Amino acid sequence: MATDIHNLISQMTLEEKAGLCSGLDFWHTKGIERLGIPSLMMTDGPHGLRKQKDSADHLGLHNSVPATCFPSAAGLASSWNRELIRRVGEALGAECQAEEVAVLLGPGTNIKRSPLNGRNFEYFSEDPYLSSEMAANHIKGVQSQGVGTSLKHFAANNQEHRRMSTDAVIDERTLREIYLASFEGAVKQSRPWSVMCSYNRVNGEYASENEALLTRILRDEWGFDGFVVSDWGAVNERVKALQAGLELEMPSSGGIGDAAIVAAVNSGQLSMETLDLAVERLLSFICERAANRKGNISFDPEQHHRLAREAARESMVLLKNEDSILPLAREGTLAVIGEFAKQPRYQGGGSSHVHPTKLDDAFAELQAVAGDSASFLYAQGYELGSDEIDEGLLREARETSAKSDAAVLFLGLPDSYESEGYDRSHLSLPASYIALIETVAEVQNNIIVVLSNGSPVEMPWIGKTKAVLEGYLGGQAFGGAVADLLFGVVSPSGKLAETFPLKLSDNPSFLNFPGEGDKVEYREGLFVGYRYYDKKELEPLFPFGFGLSYTEFEYSGLKLDKTGMDDTETVQASVTVKNTGSRTGREIVQLYVGDLESSVIRPLQELKGFQKVELQPGEAREISFTLDKRAFAYYNVELGDWHVESGAFRIAVGSSSRDIRLSALLEVASTTQITVDIHRNTTVGELLDNPLTAETAKKFSSIFGLEDAMEDNPDMYLAMMKYMPLRAMIGFGQGKYTEADLTRDLHELNALAAPKQLQS
Repeated sequence: MATDIHNLISQMTLEEKAGLCSGLDFWHTKGIERLGIPSLMMTDGPHGLRKQKDSADHLGLHNSVPATCFPSAAGLASSWNRELIRRVGEALGAECQAEEVAVLLGPGTNIKRSPLNGRNFEYFSEDPYLSSEMAANHIKGVQSQGVGTSLKHFAANNQEHRRMSTDAVIDERTLREIYLASFEGAVKQSRPWSVMCSYNRVNGEYASENEALLTRILRDEWGFDGFVVSDWGAVNERVKALQAGLELEMPSSGGIGDAAIVAAVNSGQLSMETLDLAVERLLSFICERAANRKGNISFDPEQHHRLAREAARESMVLLKNEDSILPLAREGTLAVIGEFAKQPRYQGGGSSHVHPTKLDDAFAELQAVAGDSASFLYAQGYELGSDEIDEGLLREARETSAKSDAAVLFLGLPDSYESEGYDRSHLSLPASYIALIETVAEVQNNIIVVLSNGSPVEMPWIGKTKAVLEGYLGGQAFGGAVADLLFGVVSPSGKLAETFPLKLSDNPSFLNFPGEGDKVEYREGLFVGYRYYDKKELEPLFPFGFGLSYTEFEYSGLKLDKTGMDDTETVQASVTVKNTGSRTGREIVQLYVGDLESSVIRPLQELKGFQKVELQPGEAREISFTLDKRAFAYYNVELGDWHVESGAFRIAVGSSSRDIRLSALLEVASTTQITVDIHRNTTVGELLDNPLTAETAKKFSSIFGLEDAMEDNPDMYLAMMKYMPLRAMIGFGQGKYTEADLTRDLHELNALAAPKQLQS
């Protein structure tokens, strides 16, 4: 097609322009045949292509073409492996090219505010830095193949309950530091072709027509230059959405949205310039796709299945390994219990459901990896799709387990427990699964539990087990990956990208999820996930960043390349990690930053760097991190920008958020002086805390007759004076201090506190 976009726009009718801004059908954009503008296909699938066949249902939920089903985002994030996720993205992009799909709808990078969110399996993390890094590399991988992505769901789509109408009420600082930061890094690093707006409202305004989100932040601040597409059916008022920055409405509105745009232009409500800008952005996407379209592309399903197995191995997290029961010896008798061993739950429900090219049977894979020297017994254990306890199945499981050296129980959450469209109501396994653990434990001490679930579960039963492997929703190669890990073909290397609470009520959003009516208030503020558990000094079941290995790692020699810096500079931190065990393994080195003393409420520490490194037994390697201003900054609402307060920061490295091995201090100086408006209700303490006004403020002690206290007991003076407003000196001064004195002092103090030109 022609690439002179402005020339194309000049040839289009008003109706054609309006039509380009909505879908042709459920999955395709409109084309304009007379101008050579093609119709392009978008399709679901953050972790696998879900291209619908022509005979598919009108909701687009069934009958998709075979494609590789990789682990869902909850698992992939637990790999903490940027390079691996990029390779998965490359494979997804290749399959899209083979099926002539222009845009893969994903990844989803919303924050895991609550473990109850039914769609958490499709999101990466509770931490915005980890989430944005995972999303950025997923996008880079897919788009390296000439296929677009659609980063979703922008923004604050953190629950399924009333998701199409609920209003997420979030203070600006929390919105910036937690919920938008998860998108920001991905947009800036990887330039997704599109961003998908969410269904919900954000602070009273639908995301689809929120100009602050779609234009001022996404485009003007972050530099996004793609197009914004609605979540399917998310548009509230089409003209208002277009004016806010939403170019493409999906799916087809049957001409309703087009007619509204035409009428708005004709009436003067919508300017032609706004419509032309939207059309220009859509044509830029169409031209980019045309330039990157590859003909006669195919992919090797077996090669992609091997990659899915590798990804699943790195995505699984070993949570418990008492007495080093794992890896299992490839001999003796092993009982395999649970229908998930033969009928796996390997992906989530809803729009991301993939038709796999093949599907591993975990029971068969265990036999294949162990070889002929081991024997296997199987018992069903429970009935899929039913929560009812079946005494006959429990009796069979008990008898089978009694004949074995160890029992592997395949458990987790059934499809009905978590899905797009609704949230969970509790964190428990089905009663029949818990009964199975208790029954087997009566006759077997060596119990290994393998979990298939998209988000955390409570584990009151964990004391009856020797080992727990969190498999998440591991994709089509789940069974083979489990076999590789249980028998030690590779060492587990995943770490949790979310906190597992001991019980649901420990979660910081517990009192405010999912809200009342059509409003949910994010009252926990910044304290999402580990930020809350750390600050509250609350012990989780398993902390953020936790995961066991079959080997051990030693940390030493944390160094900073400087002891002080200002916020325009960067600092490099380095640490040496050594594999002190007897097996090859991968360690995820995590770096956290904490402000030791701040005038604003901040978390104790926040993840600001991570690297995954493979080490042979005895091998050591130095790992380096570069930290810039954002590693130390908070979002200052008054400034409307990220701000670093001068002071000491703790740089900590470790194996999890609760396993910090080494730390160092760094002094950071701010280059931004904040204008302080000093007024009659400014407190004496605020003046004393400000180095520009502190010396002058000391004179106020004489008005209260506290000169001696100031000299002999300054702490007592500060305690008495800290929250005393300046106006109070008039009354307490008993005639020694007047309104005229206060007016004079306010003028002097404001002059002292005014920002000065910083000296280089």
